[in-house]
Amino acid sequence: MTQQGVRWTADQVLALAPDTTSRKAGSKLGAAGPWSEAGSSEEGTVWGLCKGSGSKPYQTIVDIADASGPAYKCSCPSRKFPCKHALGLLLLWAGGDGAVPSGQAPEWAGQWIAGRRKRAEEKGSGESPASPSGSADPEAARRRAERRAERVTAGAVELEQRLADLLRGGLATAEQSGYGLWEETAARMVDAQAQGLAARVRELGAIPSTGPGWPVRLLEECALLHLLGQGWLRRERLPDGLAATVRSRIGLPASAEGPPVRDRWLVLAQYDTTDPRLTTRRIWLHGADSHRTVLLLSYGAAGRAPELALPVGLTLDAEMPVYPGAGQLRVALGEQFAPSTPTDTRPPGMTTSQAAARYGDALRDDPWLESVPVTLDRVVPTPDGGSWQLADADEDAALPLTPVARSRPGLWRLVALSGGAPVRVFGECGHQGFTPLTAWPAGPGDAVTLC
Repeated sequence: MTQQGVRWTADQVLALAPDTTSRKAGSKLGAAGPWSEAGSSEEGTVWGLCKGSGSKPYQTIVDIADASGPAYKCSCPSRKFPCKHALGLLLLWAGGDGAVPSGQAPEWAGQWIAGRRKRAEEKGSGESPASPSGSADPEAARRRAERRAERVTAGAVELEQRLADLLRGGLATAEQSGYGLWEETAARMVDAQAQGLAARVRELGAIPSTGPGWPVRLLEECALLHLLGQGWLRRERLPDGLAATVRSRIGLPASAEGPPVRDRWLVLAQYDTTDPRLTTRRIWLHGADSHRTVLLLSYGAAGRAPELALPVGLTLDAEMPVYPGAGQLRVALGEQFAPSTPTDTRPPGMTTSQAAARYGDALRDDPWLESVPVTLDRVVPTPDGGSWQLADADEDAALPLTPVARSRPGLWRLVALSGGAPVRVFGECGHQGFTPLTAWPAGPGDAVTLC
């Protein structure tokens, strides 16, 4: 059950917002003015009526104790998830000033709560009436997998030929041909059911417009794409872990069938990336006992936030089944043994030199790895000409910030948090530099999200 004596911070609530507009609108509703009949329960639910533009107030309720993060229900017409009213209600609750007292849920909230609890019990006992009675035909699944492998192989062979033609004609032809050449090649990879190859091919098309030095960058990416194609064509000769990594990079589906790891998982960071078809949420977790940093992915349709939401600074006692593959450890959310609760625990840190070495070691297992998760201890954000870097306070070393990090407002939050003093920073360290995602002050204080 949720511990009502432990409140979330405003940062943890606002981290749930699907976009900047919702964050601003929710912040305006975080005061008592528009709310009435607000309350909370020891079971981890918060409810309230929010005055809107219509004659009837919006009925808003949040289930904080849900195993996969907060669940929301609001009578407003918004398609955003969570809506501004849910964010405002959580901010009001997080304030802890008595505006959301403990009490008995009204009927409209109680029905929704009871329905959720019943479905959770059925799921836990395996009594869902919608569950299929029979299993899929394994022979049919094997034949489908073989047919897809044949298509992927044909696509990899065609891609190898196109890369050879490009190098034979010279890289300058890539700039002359424009993006159309790569889009056509990507479409062929989609036809071959190799979505991973298609995505990497599309990225090649943008490189000639990235400024001076683009031929070198294009050659590097072509080499990695060639390596991936050869890895697929020779997958039977690879070690099991690397072969699983190649299949994942190609775009073949996999199941989290590895032994589940139970731990007290600290939520280090959460952020979304979008494309025209999909919203991908990346959640980084650190195990207090296993000392593993793992990645949890969640997806939503284009324009909609994924349902899974775990604000930074929470811990959850849960099992995490592991996906196959070498290098970066990806997991799925398994059984949760207690609701997530706030904590002041911090992950252990390392120096900037150790972070760079860790990325280098990881590339041996996964040559296509863009970055690795690391926590830097005692670093200071400092200007570096027209750029920024994280300088180690105890040794003559630093990591440059990535272009993405330099363009985010989170950079200035990090600078303000530091004030010239060392801080602890979690982020992603890769070939373009370091992207800070969460930071903690040198002394006591809550985590500050930077993404």
